[in-house]
Amino acid sequence: MFKLAVVAILFAVACAAPYYSPYAPAYGRGYAPAPAYSAPSYGYAAPAYDYAVPTPYEYGYDIAGDYGEFKQNRKEAGDGKGNVQGSYGYTDAHGIYRQVDYVADAYGFRANVKTNEPGTDNQNPADVHIQANPAQYAPAPHYGGYPRY
Repeated sequence: MFKLAVVAILFAVACAAPYYSPYAPAYGRGYAPAPAYSAPSYGYAAPAYDYAVPTPYEYGYDIAGDYGEFKQNRKEAGDGKGNVQGSYGYTDAHGIYRQVDYVADAYGFRANVKTNEPGTDNQNPADVHIQANPAQYAPAPHYGGYPRY
């Protein structure tokens, strides 16, 4: 009887002991450190830029349609201290244009708009100076009644 009790106790202890298989998940035991990984090296060091620091820059473009249907331009320059100045403009096939010259610095944003768009007037809202020379259009001629179909 004593042997039977010892065997039963050994059997209970064997069943209660955790089984650590190399393929089983590691639940309930301490985690091993992750394997060390290093990024692949491509033979060059990445530049150490600080993108939060303003740097001087300058860019621009000047394009036109193949058949003179439009013209666009843009240029801008920054001095690396937060001051920016530039201009942009558009001219359509009818000669209607808008040119905006602007400055952004410690005194705020200021713009000067030159245009000949219909319906514009010389005014200066919100530190923007508009120099309007609107084109005058005559209404299209009307030759009598409506077509009959």
